[in-house]
Amino acid sequence: MTDLSTLWEVGLPLAGAGGGLGYAKVRAPRVFWSLVGLPVATTRYAVTYRSTMDVCGLTVQPSRLRAFMVRTLARRPDVQPVPPKVRRVRGTSTGLRVTLRLPAGLEPADVMAASERLRHAWGVHSVHVAEVKPGFVELRMTGYDVLRKVRMPRQRLSGPMTVPVALREDGTAFVRDYLKVPHALTLGANQSGKSMYQRNLIAGLARLPVALVGIDCKRGVEQRGYAPRLSALAIAPEEADSLLDGLVGEMEERFDLLSAHGVADIWALPEPVRPVPVVVLVDEVAELFLVATKKDEERRDRMVTQLIRLGQLARAAGIFLEVCGQRFGSDLGKGATALRAQLTGRTVHRVNDKQTAEMGVGDIAPDAVVTVLTIPPDRPGIAVAGDTSGGWSRIRTPALTASEAAAICAAHAHLTPDLPAVAAYRPAAPASGAAPELVPLVKPSPATA
Repeated sequence: MTDLSTLWEVGLPLAGAGGGLGYAKVRAPRVFWSLVGLPVATTRYAVTYRSTMDVCGLTVQPSRLRAFMVRTLARRPDVQPVPPKVRRVRGTSTGLRVTLRLPAGLEPADVMAASERLRHAWGVHSVHVAEVKPGFVELRMTGYDVLRKVRMPRQRLSGPMTVPVALREDGTAFVRDYLKVPHALTLGANQSGKSMYQRNLIAGLARLPVALVGIDCKRGVEQRGYAPRLSALAIAPEEADSLLDGLVGEMEERFDLLSAHGVADIWALPEPVRPVPVVVLVDEVAELFLVATKKDEERRDRMVTQLIRLGQLARAAGIFLEVCGQRFGSDLGKGATALRAQLTGRTVHRVNDKQTAEMGVGDIAPDAVVTVLTIPPDRPGIAVAGDTSGGWSRIRTPALTASEAAAICAAHAHLTPDLPAVAAYRPAAPASGAAPELVPLVKPSPATA
């Protein structure tokens, strides 16, 4: 009887602790990883590091000098292969970071090719390899699926035009840096999370001293809520036509300013005369390509030409493009492929057809097309992000409602600058709870009023 009582007293707390850890593993993976996963993974990694590197083919034969020193000084007849030297091991709330110094004969691609084998050997959710500098790589291990419930890491902004938008599958933040990637294309089907990505982007940009210009040819249903933070907004193709003309005129005026000061871009100008950066947000770009009459076709060609000109030239003038749509293909019309060539940043959510995936990332990272086509419909917000460097990764944006994004824009309305070239489309300040009014480009005459 005494033995049964003892088992009951000891077993009940253990069962409770085990149940609590099981609950934490599902509901609070960060807590479970910090308490259980990280110590276990660190121990397994430390104990099996050399043997794992050996069986994964990540060791090299020692140099003649090293072999001589081992045989003569250490008096060991067998000389072990040399694995990458561990420079730093750091645990995080999502995984483990290990910095390695590669020996002569290994390159980062060798470690990348073995990442799946390392994942299974050390029992972690994923292993990603990033080159830190020549000769050094970082193994970014994640202990659980960080994209299941997105929680953005804390980090300091590294530049005047950087916006953390989403979370990468290696646990780091996906940052939209306009000075490195000035123009971007975002694609995704309905309910794929494309609008969520745009909200996070606009919410981040609203906090920066930049001008935001919106083109939303769906009568402004997506961007009208951001009106307090927009310097201009066009809600129909006719308005977008004139707005793009104004932006090209603004670009040409800035080029005159750059020429007068003898500099190559606005960031080299003295701060007192430096014009404010402009981010042009184009929602549903296919609406700009659709035509019904000959007159519409002429307007379409003019708008596409102006967009291509902005993509080719506007970076130096501090004007950046964010083009968004459900699908993108050569069948949209003349100029679609030329415009895509200028949009070096690519973010592709779940799409409805293979052609859109290929148009989105097929030209910069062909191996990412399969990943795009396998994005599940029950996980909105997951996308593949890449650029012309060939690198790409899976990302997911945190949840942000339209009302929350609109509230952020309203709170930072004081940062909205005036752009004289497009001032005719500056949204009027709305009354509390009312939709913003849009000032028409052409004022009605007294006779027609």
